[in-house]
Amino acid sequence: MSFLKIENLSKRYAPALPPVFEKVNFAVERGEFVCIVGHSGCGKSTILNVLAGLESPTSGYAYMDGKEITGPSLDRGVVFQSHALMPWLTVRRNVGFAVRSRWPAWSAAQLNQHVERFVAMVGLTHALDKKPSELSGGMKQRVGIARAFAIQPKMLLLDEPFGALDALTRGTIQDELLSIVQAAHQTVFMITHDVDEAILLADKILLMSNGPHARVAEIVRNTMPRDRVRATVHHDPQYYLIRNHLVDFLVNRSKLIQAGASDSVGEVPVVVEPGLAASDAELAIAQAAAA
Repeated sequence: MSFLKIENLSKRYAPALPPVFEKVNFAVERGEFVCIVGHSGCGKSTILNVLAGLESPTSGYAYMDGKEITGPSLDRGVVFQSHALMPWLTVRRNVGFAVRSRWPAWSAAQLNQHVERFVAMVGLTHALDKKPSELSGGMKQRVGIARAFAIQPKMLLLDEPFGALDALTRGTIQDELLSIVQAAHQTVFMITHDVDEAILLADKILLMSNGPHARVAEIVRNTMPRDRVRATVHHDPQYYLIRNHLVDFLVNRSKLIQAGASDSVGEVPVVVEPGLAASDAELAIAQAAAA
């Protein structure tokens, strides 16, 4: 059984309104990095909130590690678009607050050692005793990432955590995140609007059709080597094939799918018909990539 399994997930905010998304199906394997991409209004953040246990679906199910997700859990760490730090606490105490909730019986020495380890992982040892008001935007996001990693969750949920950062800071943190995730074999589910970010980070990219009635229209497996880095990723010839496919979906095919029209694009190695279910889409992509 897959580590994370989503079955026929739907969300409707009022009986008179159409569902934001419906019949969403996908699976995530343990240690896999998955990005979900789609236009605003397709329900990406709502799906993430369901996985975090912060919101309930109208219908359908979400299972993680064989158990249905019915509420928040320390097995799932969340990094939001904003850093969500407590402004009156230092970096050490912001991260320590989460660690203490996970391991309440730990001594102060154990807790402090654990906090320092994860703060060092995001390159902020020098800022351990600074408050958020003394940090840049990028540094605050690093603290949020350290806090999520420090509770050692089974799955990390990222809701566009780099969207508000400048390009240079964003790139630096992307590299750091990729390094940490690979070292820890962490399972990650991430929302992004950035196609290049998805190609760099993800093993698998879920493409959402436009809302309402949005669904996972395609699942694209990243066929590039897993040890890719931001500085050289664009040198791989597969990069532009995958990128063009994703951009074409967002600009053209997502609208056709919403309108109920069929489309066919045969120039790229990862193409599926929009009517396929998620499991069939994965199989079709794997076969196309192998060919």
